[in-house]
Amino acid sequence: MKNYLKTILLFAVFTAFAAAASAQARLTTVDGGAFNINDHKGKVVIMAVGASWIPLSAKQVEFTNVLSRKYAGKDVVVLYVATDSATQGSRNFASAADLNRFAATNKLAAAIIRDSDGAFMLKQFALDQVPSFVILGKDGKMVGEPYGGIDPKYDVTVPISRVVDRLL
Repeated sequence: MKNYLKTILLFAVFTAFAAAASAQARLTTVDGGAFNINDHKGKVVIMAVGASWIPLSAKQVEFTNVLSRKYAGKDVVVLYVATDSATQGSRNFASAADLNRFAATNKLAAAIIRDSDGAFMLKQFALDQVPSFVILGKDGKMVGEPYGGIDPKYDVTVPISRVVDRLL
């Protein structure tokens, strides 16, 4: 019985490590390179989670650019996490060229990171809608709740800035 319990415990630990590694591997640079969000521990991270095909994403980019300019030169990393599918033929497919064109058209000032199926961001940070903003503290943990949805008449940078300023 003890060996059976040890085997189950060992399997559970292995599965947890594999899931964590797999989740990190899902975030990539636009050109497909590996991206590990844990590399930014020690800095506050603001992630704008969106998709190029969502009409409100252009407004989200405006807010992202405001935050990028405001925190330039500080211990803050601002990222745009594109949840567009990387699978050709998928309904929400966007190639690297499509994402780069989206960034150029909207004058995106933040680096684009890709969550090629959207699952990592949605699960990891309990997002219930896109576009959203997520803030990670210097310890790499999410601070507060995600800022979900974009109301073009409401400046979401104000509450985000309050949280970020408190963390610096």
